[in-house]
Amino acid sequence: MSEEGSRTGGLLLIGGALLLLLGTLLHPMGADPNDSVAAFAEYAGDRLWIASHLGQLLGVLLIAAGLIVLSGQLGQRKRDALPNLAAGGAILMAAVATFLQAVDGIALIRVVDAWDGASAEEQARALWSAYAVRQVEIGGAAVFALVSGLTFVLFGVGLLRSSRFPSWLGWLAVVGGAGSVAGGVATAYTGFSSLAMSLTMPSGAVLLMWMLAVGFLPFRRGAAFAGHQRLH
Repeated sequence: MSEEGSRTGGLLLIGGALLLLLGTLLHPMGADPNDSVAAFAEYAGDRLWIASHLGQLLGVLLIAAGLIVLSGQLGQRKRDALPNLAAGGAILMAAVATFLQAVDGIALIRVVDAWDGASAEEQARALWSAYAVRQVEIGGAAVFALVSGLTFVLFGVGLLRSSRFPSWLGWLAVVGGAGSVAGGVATAYTGFSSLAMSLTMPSGAVLLMWMLAVGFLPFRRGAAFAGHQRLH
């Protein structure tokens, strides 16, 4: 892959990671997400809900595009299946994220707003509607954590096999991806519990650091090459 292609992939990863981080920081986090009534009451007052979730979605789509570009640098042999598996994981990750944000970013806030504005007689029914959408969101979040975690593990293994990348980058992706998989399993069994959050949040932070590090790497290589040229 050309240096220009590597830098394009790096910019996609950096931009996606920063957008995802910004959207996450704008997400209300005061209430216990496993306490539906408390969480819905907090969400109803958030005027940036749709914008923050669309920002998260755009961030994941940019990350997926950057990973697809990166997958082209993982092949060690002519018929190496790992790059294709890694790229396929990135595409699946983008698809699941799109479904998740359609449910969480748009559908959930609509039923939550309907519950918040319902009369006393209608609130119980509206709450059950919101709760039902929440369960679909939990399912999507669990699958997203599993798919993205496995995808990052594949990329980590690919980096460990490659001489073009420092080994710590490979291990960082493997550790972060494994944590995401564990968080996905916990979410599937316990919802947005403290256990699930204690696994998904740290692993997400690790993977964000990994994406920024991988994204900046082509620019550091270019700067080092330019410095080497000046010395000669």
